[in-house]
Amino acid sequence: MVSPDDLRRAFQAGHEFEAYLNTATPSQRENWTRFIERVPPLTPSQVGLIQGFTREMPVLVISGTWCGDCVQQCPLIDAIARAGPSVLRVRYVDRDRHADLSDQVMICGGRRVPTVIFMNEDHEFVSILGDRTLMRYRSIAARSLGVSCPLPGAAVPTDEITSTMQDWINEFERVALLLRLSPKLRERYGD
Repeated sequence: MVSPDDLRRAFQAGHEFEAYLNTATPSQRENWTRFIERVPPLTPSQVGLIQGFTREMPVLVISGTWCGDCVQQCPLIDAIARAGPSVLRVRYVDRDRHADLSDQVMICGGRRVPTVIFMNEDHEFVSILGDRTLMRYRSIAARSLGVSCPLPGAAVPTDEITSTMQDWINEFERVALLLRLSPKLRERYGD
């Protein structure tokens, strides 16, 4: 697994969401902007849950501005991060510019994106999720393995965006609970 030092270096080299988007070409940025406009606001209960996270959680997103899955998931991760700014610190790095890291976290033998690495405050590895959430895979499988396939460039249905957002929130919550219950961190903070 990736060492805390390597994760810390990659995290420090990463960009916050807006700065990451500024690395995209104009046509790529247009795709991101179109999707961002469709991201539904978090519900009050989702915001409350996220704001209840208590442990610092650095999150490193390996992405590509050219990647359709990144366009359709990274804005959801950003919405979650904006709801929990006191403990959620999310940074984005380009897969190809950080090939050394990407090669250490390959999924199914490939440098898939987005790949999201969750860490504790010491930049120790906690969890990884990529390149798609369960609901995203279910939706893609229903379209791709069935009788008909979607047209290239077709808009993502709103219910799929909402379900994918919930999948990401569930993973953030799982990691938040793992960190909150960590014996190492409980001893450190006396809680």
